Amino acid sequence: MHSLYVVYNALPSMLAGSLVTMGNVALSLTMGLLLGVPMAVAQVYGNAWVRRLVMLYVWFFRGVPILVLLFLCYGLFISMGIAMPPFFICCLVLGCTSTAYQSQIFRGAIESIPRGQLNAARALGMHDSMAIRSIILPQAMRLSIPGWANEFSILLKDSAICFVLGTQDIMARTSFAAARTHEHLALYAAAGVLYFVLTLAVLKLLRRLEQKVHVPGYSSGIGMEGMGMG
Repeated sequence: MHSLYVVYNALPSMLAGSLVTMGNVALSLTMGLLLGVPMAVAQVYGNAWVRRLVMLYVWFFRGVPILVLLFLCYGLFISMGIAMPPFFICCLVLGCTSTAYQSQIFRGAIESIPRGQLNAARALGMHDSMAIRSIILPQAMRLSIPGWANEFSILLKDSAICFVLGTQDIMARTSFAAARTHEHLALYAAAGVLYFVLTLAVLKLLRRLEQKVHVPGYSSGIGMEGMGMG
């Protein structure tokens, strides 16, 4: 009963930390979306040098652990004499990493669109940029929703490591409460449940969005695999 009492007392603080966590994930996902789409287009339709630059970016941010990137980014700002808030550093690192992964999600979706659609647009006198923006991307974005849901769940779990820089997220507040009360098992179990509930809630919303904008003739789905449980 004492463990439940400790969790009950710590829950308001952990819920407040969930707002920080979700803010971090939302900003990182937005950054990955805004940068990932142009990078995907460049990788599919760009020249050889552009494709190589994109692949180099993807290779770096997919190959270096997020913890190392956090410390590198933090050290870079310190060496430059810039006092950057830890929350901003976490958003920047997770956003850059998410950009790499989202660019490949969108690239796969773009490449799944029949090439004949672009050729037909050219035959009608449309420029490639207009055809990509008006015909290819609207379909690709819809097809990317399942992969985007996977990216959300992965990013939410990865954000737990940001507490090492001092962000007041779920893990930081849970760690503080555990150190103060010595109820590590109960508190970290509660944190795990909180992450699970947040993931499940957002995936359900994305599932509804996918059903609403489904492209006829294409099969996709957000199930438990979106939580890494497939």
